[in-house]
Amino acid sequence: MADYETILVEKRGRIAVLTINRPDKLNALSSKVHAEGVQALDELKSASEVRVIVIKGAGEKAFVAGADISEFADASPVVQREVMNSRSLFTVLDTFPKPIIAMINGFCLGGGNELAMACDIRVASEKSRFGQPEINLGIIPGGGGTQRLTNLIGESKAMELILTGEMIDAPTAFNYGLVNYVHSAEELESKTMELADKIAEKSPIALQMCKEAVKFASRSNIDEGLRREIDLFAICFSTEDKKEGVAAFLEKRKPVFTGK
Repeated sequence: MADYETILVEKRGRIAVLTINRPDKLNALSSKVHAEGVQALDELKSASEVRVIVIKGAGEKAFVAGADISEFADASPVVQREVMNSRSLFTVLDTFPKPIIAMINGFCLGGGNELAMACDIRVASEKSRFGQPEINLGIIPGGGGTQRLTNLIGESKAMELILTGEMIDAPTAFNYGLVNYVHSAEELESKTMELADKIAEKSPIALQMCKEAVKFASRSNIDEGLRREIDLFAICFSTEDKKEGVAAFLEKRKPVFTGK
């Protein structure tokens, strides 16, 4: 892996932990974070030994407290539109073929919440706080917040959070369906890694097919989704992992998947 200024990457067997490393700025998303995060994920995408990504923020105060607002000060509409239409970290996370878990340890606001929502599963500390406060700057969420938040928690709750700019706590986020799990701060990492380990045991090919099918479900009608599901299901039958999974089931043993 390359060396980065704002990103740390640690491989733990079949799991890679990607840390946004700007604790002095509450891990705010700068253009450098986006660029380095994309580069790191590109490397991890081709690392066959890595099956699951866990993304977190450095320190105890924040996952990501938002965008680096200092970069907004002199940005023109055209430049900002080009930035948001570029290959941002949000887009790369959303389209990444391997499962990604957001381990949320503190403030998860604005671009941070958008980053977490671009991941597949969200595990939060009970001390975490969530929100889309862009309205307080006279702007709207621009990293997918209006779309992904609505898909996750429904129009009414999304509208309330986006229009008020207020924060909600972790239990409320769980009740809304914004996060999958809430754990104590002390257990957050161990519980997240336990979940990542459970997923990493599965067939890498089947994991990728599952991700594509589920994401397609929220972005298409049911008939198109069912057709895509059948195609992806059939593709699995061309793999060695399918043969291993079926054989292991019939032989009453644990399967060993190789991603072939």
